[in-house]
Amino acid sequence: MENWYWMTLVVLIGLTVRWTVSLNPYSGAGKPPMFGDYEAQRHWQEITFNLPVKEWYFNSSDNNLQYWGLDYPPLTAYHSLLCAYVAEFINPDWVALHTSRGYESHAHKLFMRTTVLVADLFIYIPAVLLYCYSLKEISPKRKIAVALCILLYPGLILIDYGHFQYNSVSLGFALWGVVGVSYDWDLLGSLAFCLALNYKQMELYHSLPFFCFLLGKCFKKGLKGKGFVLLIKIACTVMASFLLCWLPFFMEREQALQVLRRLFPVDRGLFEDKVANIWCSVNVFLKIKEILPRHIQLAISFCLTFLSLLPACIKLTLQPSSKGFRFTMVSCALSFFLFSFQVHEKSILLVSLPVCLVLNEIPFMSTWFLLVSTFSMLPLLLKDELLLPSVVTVVAFLVACVTFFPLCESTSEAQLQLTSFAVSVRRRLPGFTFLPRIIQCLFLSSVILMVLLTILSVTLNPPQKLPDLFSVLVCSVSCINFIFFLVYFNIVIMWDSKNGRNRKKIN
Repeated sequence: MENWYWMTLVVLIGLTVRWTVSLNPYSGAGKPPMFGDYEAQRHWQEITFNLPVKEWYFNSSDNNLQYWGLDYPPLTAYHSLLCAYVAEFINPDWVALHTSRGYESHAHKLFMRTTVLVADLFIYIPAVLLYCYSLKEISPKRKIAVALCILLYPGLILIDYGHFQYNSVSLGFALWGVVGVSYDWDLLGSLAFCLALNYKQMELYHSLPFFCFLLGKCFKKGLKGKGFVLLIKIACTVMASFLLCWLPFFMEREQALQVLRRLFPVDRGLFEDKVANIWCSVNVFLKIKEILPRHIQLAISFCLTFLSLLPACIKLTLQPSSKGFRFTMVSCALSFFLFSFQVHEKSILLVSLPVCLVLNEIPFMSTWFLLVSTFSMLPLLLKDELLLPSVVTVVAFLVACVTFFPLCESTSEAQLQLTSFAVSVRRRLPGFTFLPRIIQCLFLSSVILMVLLTILSVTLNPPQKLPDLFSVLVCSVSCINFIFFLVYFNIVIMWDSKNGRNRKKIN
């Protein structure tokens, strides 16, 4: 009973922080002609409510795709339609065709913020609580601490409640999927992840770990027996899920193709804005977008993404485990973020979710990553005037992590899950005993750089000849951090318990 009391308190703290952040001005408020992402979400409600399904993704006089045209999968459109019915019931002006563009009022802002909170309450927060409750071999107090830290992760709060999006819906469905497949509810887990993928196409970042983990389970059970039956059941679940979500768009071939064109806009180029991945960082010195043709950019991006995630996926398929699944989700999502085509700065949230899931196992590295992920979105957060909420939420998250996890004492080889790797290196270099000190120095350097760049971005104006100087520096520093994390997580995956004999020696 006491544990439920503390869990309830954790939820209330998470909701209070979210609602407090939502009181800030939303993205693009009072800034025509495009306003901001807040207007994009409202506009989708307008379009889905007033136009027939077959016109949602097509350009027309009533649906100008240049003005926040719908570019997410059908489940996002259905969610917008559901919100639109409620909005029309309260005030028809909120979703009136054409005349509602750029609509701003306190009542409408309250409504829109409430829709995000409701999505959190029904999808994301229950998934977090169930995941933490199902963690094995840790005390109830530790589970409560993990839940609090996940719910206080500043990146998701600032984007969903400050910038304004519904990332918690797709991430929540993905988390339900993780819980499902980790505890052998494979069909429910597959269904949940299909819902996530049909809400936001960026959930492709997590698709390969799900595929490899489930395929590995089938191999383990035997493809001539129970494994084959499980494979057929999963395939049917996936196909039925997609068929139901896409049914209105499968009536005509051109309908389905148009939706796909909207979901994967190759014409937009390798990257947009300032994003902390390889391509944006390299573009500072080498103008890739101008030198290479579009199809070559796409091919290079695909090859690097595929090669960087291949080793972890192969190991997960051959040796499926819940722990390997979570760590492979981190590695694959980070590979997609760093190397794939058309990445947005907010896509780092797709990496942050699985990092939250390993917070209990590697608290030091997870906390560090989650701080860097929030910092990497600094240009966007400053643009949306979210400096104060950013500082407050980051401090609250850091205080929670330091309070419940002894971060300063969590840098030994064992606690960093690098014992197997260090033992392998010491066979060739017996003096290799300073790995924890290297990690500590890198962490300290990273934090100092992040604090310094934040102060400079806020207090100084960049030179006129280099107007994007601080944004580029933020992205480059974040990218270097992310490359380090990609290497680290792949080391943990590939050197994790090679065999029983090695494990006994290490212990």
